[in-house]
Amino acid sequence: MRHDALSQILDALKLRGSIYFHTNFSPPWAVQVPAFGNVARFHMAMRGACWLKVEGYASPIYLATGDLVVIPHGAAHVLCDELGREPTSVDRVLQETGYTGEGALYFGGPEEEQSCKLFCGHFEFEDGSVHPILEALPQVIHVPNTQTMNAFWLETVMRFVASEVRATMPGSDAIVHRLTEIIFIQVVRTFVDQQGDRAGCLAAVLNPKLGRSMSQIHLAPEQPWTVETLAREAGMSRTVFAERFTDLVGMTPLAYVTHWRMEKARRNIHDTDLPLIDIAENIGYASEAAFNRAFKRQFNQTPGQMRRMGADVAAERI
Repeated sequence: MRHDALSQILDALKLRGSIYFHTNFSPPWAVQVPAFGNVARFHMAMRGACWLKVEGYASPIYLATGDLVVIPHGAAHVLCDELGREPTSVDRVLQETGYTGEGALYFGGPEEEQSCKLFCGHFEFEDGSVHPILEALPQVIHVPNTQTMNAFWLETVMRFVASEVRATMPGSDAIVHRLTEIIFIQVVRTFVDQQGDRAGCLAAVLNPKLGRSMSQIHLAPEQPWTVETLAREAGMSRTVFAERFTDLVGMTPLAYVTHWRMEKARRNIHDTDLPLIDIAENIGYASEAAFNRAFKRQFNQTPGQMRRMGADVAAERI
């Protein structure tokens, strides 16, 4: 079992990385990507350069070779060789080019020597996942190739992804998914390095002391945690721990305990047939009524309603 807080959270959120396609866009070109919830889209410039305009984000971003950009909340955006071009929707691009999912996606004009090669994909989280780190992610994370001393990992990983995408050998899909998940984790680390405490909950998760206390909550949510015992896990005084935790995470330590208990309960409701009273006891509730109240505060429905809704959805798929 992984014992660092970030790994535990991403496991719980069921992070999964996917590659849509790699491109060969030649001038003139502009492609519009629609908004999509519950995913963090990403684009990596493997060769050439382009512009990115994200809906709701004021400044266009120039992507040079080696740059990676992540759009954490799935906002609509336009990629283009020059600002001001009229974009073509990505669905229409796929239709016009007859792209089958194999090889590169070719689009644009005849100037092949100036083409832009992008890797495009997304990081997806399980439907219904709720965690402060998702809210802490900004509209856009741009990682220039030369921004950090250890930026070599990005190009190395992406080149490996490129080789696996082209190889289409047994196991390639699994390798690509795992590698893209690594990219997400590295991007989060880079973002926290850049932002410090401004990264909020992400800064807390990666903080050695606060992260240690969060990890213990994740490992044993059923324990009768108090601010004192959590501060002891962090090696901090009660007052300093409570203030720092609340400032960064946006909720008190005990509120986070309840939040994580409810998230674990949600997963158990979806993934197991355990009786609700057993789920409640497994996360530290002796009373099913108290469990129901806490669960409804977080998810706006009772555990029983969530289970029935899940059963209805499963039945419709049969």
